[in-house]
Amino acid sequence: MNKNKDVAAEEPSGALMADVARLAGVAISTVSRALANPGRVNEKTRAKINAAARQLGYTPNAMARGLRVGKSNIIMIILPGSLYYGVSQIIPQVLQSINKTLIQAGYNLMIANLDRDQASERHILDLAFGGSVRGAIILSSKLPEVDGRSLANSGLPIVSMLLDMSDAGLQSVVTNDREAVRDVTAELVRLGHRRFFYLAGPEGNYHDVERYGGVLEALDAAGLPQQAVRRSGGRLDYQHGFDIGVQAADDFTKLAEKPTAVIATSDDMAISFMSRIKRAGLRIPDDLSVVSFDGSPVCEFSAPPLSTIEQPVEEMGRAAVELLLDTIGRAQNPAKLRTVIRSRLILRESIAAAKT
Repeated sequence: MNKNKDVAAEEPSGALMADVARLAGVAISTVSRALANPGRVNEKTRAKINAAARQLGYTPNAMARGLRVGKSNIIMIILPGSLYYGVSQIIPQVLQSINKTLIQAGYNLMIANLDRDQASERHILDLAFGGSVRGAIILSSKLPEVDGRSLANSGLPIVSMLLDMSDAGLQSVVTNDREAVRDVTAELVRLGHRRFFYLAGPEGNYHDVERYGGVLEALDAAGLPQQAVRRSGGRLDYQHGFDIGVQAADDFTKLAEKPTAVIATSDDMAISFMSRIKRAGLRIPDDLSVVSFDGSPVCEFSAPPLSTIEQPVEEMGRAAVELLLDTIGRAQNPAKLRTVIRSRLILRESIAAAKT
């Protein structure tokens, strides 16, 4: 009876635990102990079991093994909202990177929410406080808090990705938003641009604060006043990037003195803005230079190909998982709370020198 229970609990792919036991000449329960708690099996027997497992290509199911030993092997991912992000591939790329790294480490990925309503928040907290998950990676959003419970008080190891929460004591993996936008604004100034139009995310949002701060720093370094940049947006979330770009195009056409360079804080904003602004008879980049943030693959195929600041999402996802697993494996606090992975500017045909 115990033997059947061991086999069912493992749910391996390919060879069965019974096959490994038969080849190694030991009981199934011995194989189970060797895999779950190697210290309980002597070295000689453990070596025979490992050799048999390698020969048969036996891979135990990590989730089943974790449940049997009383420790979940599930890592929860908390999204900022819906998985849908227009043309932007940032969230899917992040998930792919995280999932790949987790699988290699023997863990499983759970997307805990596809919408950030109260029911979803409560579900996340139930998972965290109930011991169903081993750790959490939160993507560019606030920590769930419902009915007096907060994810911060769950005792769960947490890593924030894309959003800097290091001030709240959370390990955070971010890119250099402010520096990247400052550098591209400085490049536009070098090309002769003196009037700018900024397409904003929600006012007060971490990304908007950092990226707009980069614009202002570049203007200050060039001796230009803050009034050299006009803002559009500030109300809608980044998931409504297309709508922000469309509204920005309307705002732009109403300006008496037109800017010559546009800095959009997402690719979606820039693409919808360019589509609408060209209907008004403006040419890009002859009349107006445009640059965006995120680095979605579709930017290369827009008309004209869009210059963009590419977020290093694959590297960031890998770093977030490694930090989380390091935290799970130790008791002491991490030495460094903030990890910055640099983005890169991809220059394409949407940027040109300002007309004199």
